[in-house]
Amino acid sequence: MMAAHCSSPVVYRQGATELEIAATYGRTDYEVQDDYGLTVGATSMDFLIPAEVLELVPKPGDVIVADGRRYEVMDLGSENCWRWSDPYRTTLRIHTKDTGYDE
Repeated sequence: MMAAHCSSPVVYRQGATELEIAATYGRTDYEVQDDYGLTVGATSMDFLIPAEVLELVPKPGDVIVADGRRYEVMDLGSENCWRWSDPYRTTLRIHTKDTGYDE
C-alpha cells in the first residue's frame, strides 16, 4: 500500500547496473562517537524499497538518484548500510547521504 501511494521514481546504481524503481523516502536519526569520544548526532536520508523490486544487495558506495539529487549508500555508524524495514522482510530501508546534484 505504501509503495503504491507514497513512492517516487528513483534510479539505483551499482557499478554498471542501473535500475529505475519506486522508493518511499524516510530518515533515520543516529548517534556516533568521534575520535575524541564526543557523541555526534546525525540524520540519514533513507529509501524504502520493496525487496522484490531491487534485484541486488545494497552496498556502500552505491548511488540513488532522486529528484535530481545524488545520494550515496553508506553504513550507519557500526550498522550495515541497509536493514529490513518490516517484520516480514519485504521492504529494505537503505541508508544514504546527500552528495549533491547528479551530473
